[in-house]
Amino acid sequence: MAEMIIKNGVVYDPKNGINGEKNEICIKDGKIVENVGSGATIIDAGGCIVMPGGVDGHTHCAGKINTGRIMSPHDMRYKPIPGLSGEETRTKLLRPQVGYNTPNTYAIGYRYSKLGYTFVAEAAITPMTARHTHEEFNEIPILDKLGLTLMGSNWQVMECIRDGDPDKLKAYVAWLLLATRGYGVKIVNPGGGSNWTWGKNVESIDDKVTDFDVTPAQILTGLAEANEALDLPHSIHVHCNNLGVPGNLSTTLDTMKLLEKVKTRRDRQVMHVTHVQFNAYTGTSWMDFASGAPDIANYINKHDHITFDMGQVIFGPAMTMTADGPTEYRNARMFDAKWSNYDEELEDAAGVVPLNYLSNHFAHTTMWSIGLELALLVKDPWKVMFTTDNPNGGAFVNYPEGQALLMSDKKRQEIISGFPDMTMDRINIQNIDRELDWNEIATMTRAMSAKMLGLEEKGHLGVGADADVAIYDIKPDKVDPSVEHEKVKKALSFAKYTIKGGEVVVRDGEITATPKGKVYWVNAYNAVPQAEKDRMMADLKEKFDKYYSIQLSNYMVEDVYMPGAVEVRPEVA
Repeated sequence: MAEMIIKNGVVYDPKNGINGEKNEICIKDGKIVENVGSGATIIDAGGCIVMPGGVDGHTHCAGKINTGRIMSPHDMRYKPIPGLSGEETRTKLLRPQVGYNTPNTYAIGYRYSKLGYTFVAEAAITPMTARHTHEEFNEIPILDKLGLTLMGSNWQVMECIRDGDPDKLKAYVAWLLLATRGYGVKIVNPGGGSNWTWGKNVESIDDKVTDFDVTPAQILTGLAEANEALDLPHSIHVHCNNLGVPGNLSTTLDTMKLLEKVKTRRDRQVMHVTHVQFNAYTGTSWMDFASGAPDIANYINKHDHITFDMGQVIFGPAMTMTADGPTEYRNARMFDAKWSNYDEELEDAAGVVPLNYLSNHFAHTTMWSIGLELALLVKDPWKVMFTTDNPNGGAFVNYPEGQALLMSDKKRQEIISGFPDMTMDRINIQNIDRELDWNEIATMTRAMSAKMLGLEEKGHLGVGADADVAIYDIKPDKVDPSVEHEKVKKALSFAKYTIKGGEVVVRDGEITATPKGKVYWVNAYNAVPQAEKDRMMADLKEKFDKYYSIQLSNYMVEDVYMPGAVEVRPEVA
């Protein structure tokens, strides 16, 4: 592979302590190296910003997104961001691109790359549909990917916890990651998905799950301890109970406090809490709900076992999709909207509801404010990941809008000046004048998310890192993000260059190459003692024989679905 050197760039590489310095970046064989030969291709960054390729640690790009596509054929007619994302016509190089909140696989790869992103984490693989999820991964060009496997309402998980059998639980978690070729443990509304089978939910972490005599607290603790016993690179990835319910602040804080006692051997969090904006509400109903962001931030500022992502709301159309079936039922009733609901046999429940966030609606404007408040009130950017919970809070093509808002108090104040009067006593954003700098943005969109996921070769530009680089056409010594919001937003909306694995895939906002991305998965099963495997498999075979509509022999994701896969093996189990 040809050598490359990036010169004259202003580099932001938080992991390696580089904060706006003019450094050269040398690339060889798809990796960052110390130096290259005199014949290396030169890219002159011309004083523009250079960052690692973006890492989206929580998005929905495969799986439930298909239901959203079916439910919203009109979504195919939306333009991503007119005037910012370039032309999306079919060419000899590019496949057709359609959709906004539910874009097709090609558009997902192209549009993320134009934003300077090179890695995405699909946040919820339902085990039964894992094969098709990996087929979709294979059709998303350019990007490296991983998927998190749903376990929070799984029958086998709850039975192991009920029976006080951590060894069998550990064996099953390792097997389920192998079966789905998943990367980590995802927990959505723990226990609530099982209760939804009976039209019920759980309302606190101490409620009992129907038929299993376990609580969400036990599910969370049990899976966290199994996760650490297997030494998985990522922590448990948790969508808290009571998402979207006024007053859910107490449940969220209870969940965070619960995990204080779990210890990890790795340099990472014990629990990553997802899209916290949707779980940071005070009040008893929508009429008195308000931001609980200060309470969440105060807790996170004092504790180091938690990281989180924002779940920032973007005004306009969105597509809510989650394995939290009860939440989507409430959404459909509240907004009189289309609703898809399904129960994946012994594994989880889910729903999809399209909706529209309005800038003149007091609830939506309050939600918009809460996401920003969380990112601004938490002092350490290594605890915060920027997301919209794509496409739940808004399509990922809007990331530049939210990121630019974090850098400009002036723009934030301009926007809230048009909010309804009912909003103003519910929010705190008008009193927060903090503005993030480029290094903090690089942390929240690259370094933090890579570390949070345990991706050692991603999210930085040190020697040995994957040569994933983004160059943005903005000169930090010439542009003030505090007052030039639109320039920042435009620059972040399409990269001057995106380099993926040492290959230029975007130049001046246009796709120039479409290499296949890699899929990362974790194999901890080989380290599980054979006796525990045998004991677990005996129960599992009985479950398949009695309850599943699919044969065990047809369940697991096979090698043919995983071209170019990266198998990660924990050192200790």
